[in-house]
Amino acid sequence: DVQLVESGGGSVQTGGSLRLSCTVSGFSVENSDMAWYHQAPGNECGLVSTIIAGDATWYAQSVKSRFTISQDNAKNTVYLQMNSLKPEDTGVYYCAADSNGGSCFDYGYWGQGTQVTVST
Repeated sequence: DVQLVESGGGSVQTGGSLRLSCTVSGFSVENSDMAWYHQAPGNECGLVSTIIAGDATWYAQSVKSRFTISQDNAKNTVYLQMNSLKPEDTGVYYCAADSNGGSCFDYGYWGQGTQVTVST
């Protein structure tokens, strides 16, 4: 069975950091297209960052220079390092595989999400 399990969310103050993890079972992340999405309270779910076959990365403009996506093939885990957090980064973060950069939950495999709360 394919499973994606996110962890690492929590509550931090503005300017703080968190590292989200997405541990995958059922397939290898090494040659997969992985992504992180963000659903802010009351807002649509949007693409935050992608990593393609462990190499090419992409970031939404709102998180460029603050977030870093990476993966550890030996641990079959994808990470999202989040620095200089802002209140607007608050929400649920989802890990996805083979989502084709589409809307949340439309394609691919998804985790259950992890909550991030950034306070002023």
